[in-house]
Amino acid sequence: MTARPTNLDPYWMPFTANRAFKQAPRMFVAAKDMHYVTDDGRQVLDGTAGLWCVNAGHCRPRIVEAVQKQVAAMDYSPAFQMGHPDAFRVAERIAALTPGDLDRVFYCNSGSEGVDTALKIALAYHRARGEGQRNVLIGRERGYHGAGFGGISVGGIPANRKAFGNMLFRVDHLAHTHNLAENAFSRGQPAWGAHLADELENRIIPLHDAGNIAAVIVEPLAGSTGVLVPPKGYLERLRQICDKHGLLLIFDEVITGFGRTGPCFAADAVGVVPDMMIIAKGLTNGTVPMGAVVVREDIYDAVINSAPPGMVELFHGYTYSGHPLATAAALASLDTFEEEGLFQRAQELAPYFEQAVQSLRELPHVIDVRNMGMVAGIELEPRHGEPTARAFEAFLKCYEDGALIRTTGDIIALSPPLIISKSQIDELIGIIAQALRAGGRR
Repeated sequence: MTARPTNLDPYWMPFTANRAFKQAPRMFVAAKDMHYVTDDGRQVLDGTAGLWCVNAGHCRPRIVEAVQKQVAAMDYSPAFQMGHPDAFRVAERIAALTPGDLDRVFYCNSGSEGVDTALKIALAYHRARGEGQRNVLIGRERGYHGAGFGGISVGGIPANRKAFGNMLFRVDHLAHTHNLAENAFSRGQPAWGAHLADELENRIIPLHDAGNIAAVIVEPLAGSTGVLVPPKGYLERLRQICDKHGLLLIFDEVITGFGRTGPCFAADAVGVVPDMMIIAKGLTNGTVPMGAVVVREDIYDAVINSAPPGMVELFHGYTYSGHPLATAAALASLDTFEEEGLFQRAQELAPYFEQAVQSLRELPHVIDVRNMGMVAGIELEPRHGEPTARAFEAFLKCYEDGALIRTTGDIIALSPPLIISKSQIDELIGIIAQALRAGGRR
């Protein structure tokens, strides 16, 4: 068993209450399939696929072996002016999975980098077409698009933005789609809310003029803000408006990609093809950091053909774009998804998962349960004067009782690995129910 570090002070932890954590640390030292192992030897059922990313479960042999072999054969290959075969193989596999004519792949290392990359490509595309004035970017309230300056600019979570002053300045935001009065306890996509997309045409386009807007970026299902499921017809309406006015539509599928909503991508689940798609997390099953932006061929062609022959067409990229270890992990992950039929399994398990999570609706302080595919949000009534406390107490109780959940505000988010069994779903929901009952006295 790995010993606990004696000095926790040097590590500044991300998105963590550092002082509270270091007074009562929670340490994982191993993982396998559906479970983590703590430093005191307890097994913890993973209800969150790590951080929305370990879709095929932990330490899967094919993926582990692929990474081990790759690091022994070639540890690194430069991404600028050089290539290695697996980078091209992964791009071909991704292009075969993504919907419609999304078939050109630009690598990055995370969803945050993917968002900044997609925004840059959108601006470069319009400039290449002689419409460089199209530089307004439209995000959405309560959207999460990573932690880079581009992502927090088009994102709409106040806590992620308030400490950092001016960001990208040509940005506006659609209203979010969450409405408890209309949509509480919806199963799957709620019936109410498609009309909220009309704000793009009724307010934002008249305010900025369509000829100045480059792109609209949304998560098909907003994950980190608490599992906000898209209303039926909402994304379809956004697509129609963007087509009408020449705006690019970008889907941030960092969380929803690779089976989380049932099919490979949420775009497949709702039948809407964006102009660009950002992927990461599940692409390598969380094993090695990797992300990508997948774009339509004509977007690629416009940028590539606008530069003189022999010149760099897009001055953008990363030292670790298409890293050999990441591409090895990606190929093995995609093989695992395919050979084990995990996307089909997600679709088959989704109704059972829905029944299980919806059973929590009568428990103390539960004001909403929402779900789509293999993701769910359980919203709790905030405790007066103590926002976020009720959900975080449930998080701690679940950890003590052997389950990992995720909380955002007073919302519990669930996104278990797609290998979860029905009995493990029952176990996970039972532990959450026990935690909610224990917290019901306050």
